[in-house]
Amino acid sequence: MGNHGGERGSSPFGCMSCYNLMFRKQVRVSKSPESQPFQRTRRDHASEIAEDYVEAIADLIGEHGRCRVRDLAECFGVTHVTVVRTVQRLERDGLIVTEPYKPIELTPQGARLAEECRARHDIVLRFLIALGVPESVAAVDTEGIEHHVSPETLKRFEAFIDHDKR
Repeated sequence: MGNHGGERGSSPFGCMSCYNLMFRKQVRVSKSPESQPFQRTRRDHASEIAEDYVEAIADLIGEHGRCRVRDLAECFGVTHVTVVRTVQRLERDGLIVTEPYKPIELTPQGARLAEECRARHDIVLRFLIALGVPESVAAVDTEGIEHHVSPETLKRFEAFIDHDKR
């Protein structure tokens, strides 16, 4: 959804219209240039949990062949109830499918989002390591940074990594 020609826009779904449809958000648009960075940060925060969950679901399926609510609760260190509520929202938003007592599966849309998140995560992690940040610190920092990096900045991270390899 929302890839509109394959280029990633200002949201994980390609464009803000698709993002707003996906999360049923009403976004107040300010004409003030000063407010733009803050609006982008709020949008990024709104998608963080969905991105983390679909990425974790994909990883768990890849590692164990399935993903259960219990696996996600353990992964994120949250309660079963918290995971169930998030899973319900992800299912409502078309990112996963599940039934009671059955494994959680990604929809094609959820799988695409997981792939995009994994790629962004890997670029940020490699960038921080290329800067000399210890891997253990870079792994933790990546979890926060990955949700707030613009496509333009991500391209510069990649260019830096590629240049650093030479």
